[in-house]
Amino acid sequence: MQWIPAALSAAVLFTACKPKQAGNVVSGDAASKVYVAPGKYDEVYLFTSGGYSGQVGVYGVPSGRLFRVIPVFSVDPEKGWGYSEETKPMLNTSKGFVPWDDSHHPVLSKTAGNDDGRWLFINGNNTPRIARINLKTFRTDEIIELPNTGGNHASPFCTENTEYVVGATRFSVPSDNEDVAINTYKKNFVGTVNFVKVDKESGNMSMAFQVNAPAVNFDLARAGKGMSHGWVFFSCYNTEQANTLLEVNASQKDKDFIMAVNWKKAEEYLAQGKGVKKAASYVHNRYNESTHTATSEMLKEVMTLDAKTLKGICYFMPCPKSPHGCDVNPTGEYIVASGKLAATIPVFSFKKMQDAIAKNDVEGEFDGIPVLKYSSVIAGEVEKPGLGPLHTEFDSKGFAYTSFFVSSEVVKWNVETRQVVDRIPTYYSIGHLCVVQGDSKEPFGKYLVAMNKITKDRYLPTGPELCQSAQLIDISGEKMKLLLDFPTIGEPHYAQMIQADLITKNQVKIFKLDDNKHQYVAKNEKATKVVRNGNDVHIYATAIRSHFTPDNIEGVRVGDNVYFHITNLEQDWDVPHGFAVKGAGNAELLIMPGETQTLKWTPTFAGVYPMYCTDFCSALHQEMQGYVRVSPAGSSVPLSFSTGSNNGEQPAK
Repeated sequence: MQWIPAALSAAVLFTACKPKQAGNVVSGDAASKVYVAPGKYDEVYLFTSGGYSGQVGVYGVPSGRLFRVIPVFSVDPEKGWGYSEETKPMLNTSKGFVPWDDSHHPVLSKTAGNDDGRWLFINGNNTPRIARINLKTFRTDEIIELPNTGGNHASPFCTENTEYVVGATRFSVPSDNEDVAINTYKKNFVGTVNFVKVDKESGNMSMAFQVNAPAVNFDLARAGKGMSHGWVFFSCYNTEQANTLLEVNASQKDKDFIMAVNWKKAEEYLAQGKGVKKAASYVHNRYNESTHTATSEMLKEVMTLDAKTLKGICYFMPCPKSPHGCDVNPTGEYIVASGKLAATIPVFSFKKMQDAIAKNDVEGEFDGIPVLKYSSVIAGEVEKPGLGPLHTEFDSKGFAYTSFFVSSEVVKWNVETRQVVDRIPTYYSIGHLCVVQGDSKEPFGKYLVAMNKITKDRYLPTGPELCQSAQLIDISGEKMKLLLDFPTIGEPHYAQMIQADLITKNQVKIFKLDDNKHQYVAKNEKATKVVRNGNDVHIYATAIRSHFTPDNIEGVRVGDNVYFHITNLEQDWDVPHGFAVKGAGNAELLIMPGETQTLKWTPTFAGVYPMYCTDFCSALHQEMQGYVRVSPAGSSVPLSFSTGSNNGEQPAK
């Protein structure tokens, strides 16, 4: 019989069982607390990662209603993301057009340590990328690739004033991705931690510097705040530096590490010229809301700092093995780690860490990085809180909330005394959790959302796979109360919640047509035209309730590259138009009021092809259509277009 680690056996046992008191955990007034009356708004926005969908889900809390799916790293035919010519560049990478990623951790931008409602960042874990979503438009404005990085899991957690968002490698890889034997891991592999600069006005991102660190796996991170501002803390596992069967081989040591990175010290080294520019190929994509068009730029170098030789940038703090969460409380004094295989929660003190650094109170080095003594940096441990701690967030009253995957529960404990004060079961096998603004200096609290991995017996069955689950928990009182189950898209890993009024006050409702600087815009129907340039046919068209101009086009030939540049002339909130061509090997367009979007189509057969609006826009939506006549290659049918002419004339031959 194959040997199974004891912790894994426990995990199998517990995930197969329901939590205790599963039948009576919901309070009698739960329905009234989650009811949002018609015409009323939810109090809170919830942003969930889409996991392997590569998207972001937007929900209302407390209702649990799904409002929108924001396409980020993956093509989305509903919105034409990655299908329109304007958005295709957003999915470029150094490896070519990559229409998918694995998104894990949405993070809100911050000012003075508090969520400001301007931007949402999220990581691409597969092809290592960081994206910035504009919360005025709920659309992805920017995506930057991370060079020399094998995966991007500990990302994109941001610093106190969004000076940086970070991204650390999940899989250490050979330097410059050289062709070396895998079993030379300890010699040739390296871990990278990336600091991406964020412009405080525009939000534009740029690679500031990359720290080369020992070859371990980086899991999660949090930036310091308040007294610990200037530092970022990363959880690390596989300090055994194994390269095979990590389930066994990366669980040998009693402790792994939390890596503390002093980015202020890194900036000092950069100012002293200690950084080294290295060749690297990575792509930076931006979407311009003025031209309604994305551009993609290939970059060729990155500034690097070596943590082994530049002292004072990195320190290790021993932590129970295989840590997942690494979370900083609102004051910035405590760093909470979660060793997945431990029966305690270690709570580190930033003040003690500073004292230990000043006194050089170390127990040696790991691959050139000082390892601070555990007894010198630990503030205390939460004893016997549960099984399988993963992730912690905080409220404004001095309490912490930790998810426990194996025992399927959320545990509430006092940050100062580290005493457990409450626990509540979840359904089932909770991963991450989030509290409203629970990673900020001033949490709003009130609600906690648990993101669960298993949902058997909670929803109507849908074949071998059941829907993903979130559970809404009231944390406003002394005892936690379960309010609501609601399904979520993809596989949500982490999520963020923010008070709705921090976002709604800045919403863009339309794009002003007068400000549209798209290369192929037609700002009125008189400006529409069809132009041939060799095998390229450009159609400058408009859409308005309830017709296209032009709606009849002839003279297109088989093999032509036909570009439909559709401008939505509406200047009314919530009146987008769709556009599709029958038989086109492409998705639709979804064009917002005042915006221009382009669909490229290369017809392969002669015939007459209907085109139509795909987004229900008015009572005469069905009548919003037209035709494109495609003639054989080499045909002499002249290029022509019209709208509104129906006088019985013989068509062109």
